[in-house]
Amino acid sequence: MSDGRSNKLVKSIWFYLIAIFLGIVCGMSGIALLERVGQYCAEIFNRILKFISVPIVSLSVIVALSSYDSDRSMIKKALKKSWFYTTTTTVFAASIAAMLYLIVRPNNITMTTDIHVQNITMPGTYLRYLLGIIPDNVLKSFLENNVLSVLLISAIIGISIRFINETVAKNTVVSFFKGIQGIFFTITKFIVKVMPIGLFGFVVASALEFKKGLNIMGLGSYLLVILLANAAQGIIVLPLWLAYKKFNPLKAFKAMSPALSVAFFSKSSNATLPVTMDTIEKNLNINPKISRFILPLCTTINMNGCAAFIFTTCIYVMQNCGVEITSFTVVSWILIATLAAIGNAGVPMGCFFMSVSLMSAMNIPIPLMGIILPFYNLIDMEETVLNVWSDSCVTIVVDKELKDE
Repeated sequence: MSDGRSNKLVKSIWFYLIAIFLGIVCGMSGIALLERVGQYCAEIFNRILKFISVPIVSLSVIVALSSYDSDRSMIKKALKKSWFYTTTTTVFAASIAAMLYLIVRPNNITMTTDIHVQNITMPGTYLRYLLGIIPDNVLKSFLENNVLSVLLISAIIGISIRFINETVAKNTVVSFFKGIQGIFFTITKFIVKVMPIGLFGFVVASALEFKKGLNIMGLGSYLLVILLANAAQGIIVLPLWLAYKKFNPLKAFKAMSPALSVAFFSKSSNATLPVTMDTIEKNLNINPKISRFILPLCTTINMNGCAAFIFTTCIYVMQNCGVEITSFTVVSWILIATLAAIGNAGVPMGCFFMSVSLMSAMNIPIPLMGIILPFYNLIDMEETVLNVWSDSCVTIVVDKELKDE
């Protein structure tokens, strides 16, 4: 990393740290005006990030696949490597959660009539969720931020463009999508420059949520399993993998810290995507053709944190409902958690509702999920950081391997 780029990174990190500090101070101050300003900033940037993230996912996939002929070998290798690494890291995440669950062995919660269980609005069964991926209206998928559906539409469009017979028409369409993609990436650069303001807002909003207090009595061992599983994956497994691939993990973490900060407080991999792409290209010099293809894909299918949550939560709920947890059950749910995480949407509370859907599809009572719900805010923050960190690691490794070939 050149001195100029290193200085910009250090300056960027300081801006983010100052924004976090001011956000905590304002959020805990009890001053209504400061709290409202922070919440207003959070809402503005949340809307902006939602506005730009889905088009970036769509355009990145369309441009990558429509240009497949010109970069056939590279895109094909990148796709194979990213699929293999995302699946492998997700299996690792679920397996670590399983191992820690068997070591810690969380205690059951005694459900009584005195326990207030929050109502849970379920978005439908897991099968209906999968059915919703198949679009019946092009605009509906974008308006509802259904990322998997958008990804499917974009893949179909990108592949179809390759089969246009007229060369001029084909090149015109490809150039059109590349131009629109360029517009959105230019917008992204402007957003990233003022992102500390948005981060300030996210921190204020999070501080106000935590001021309400959390009582983890009876759920401590369950929460411990999830938090330790995510920490082990993010601090031990992924850095060791980067080191094994001869890439300095500390350098990678430092470079990606702005995106990881946004991920922590926004609690959405999709919303963080524009910042992740800009950060990894600018701070780590990753080939844009790789990052703009792999990161949108990873945002949808590479959910390390989600796999750990789904495994631990579903096993814990079943255990509390009297289901015998055997070795076969554990192995089966490692696979189920991996598949469910790959099919999960990278939005706030996506893993929570995925777990609810899985339990409901198996006719497992879910009142315990209402008790878990108040603590999910903390879990979701750590999960999102791990998801974005894992996406970044996969992109770094694939880019390095392709450059070394």
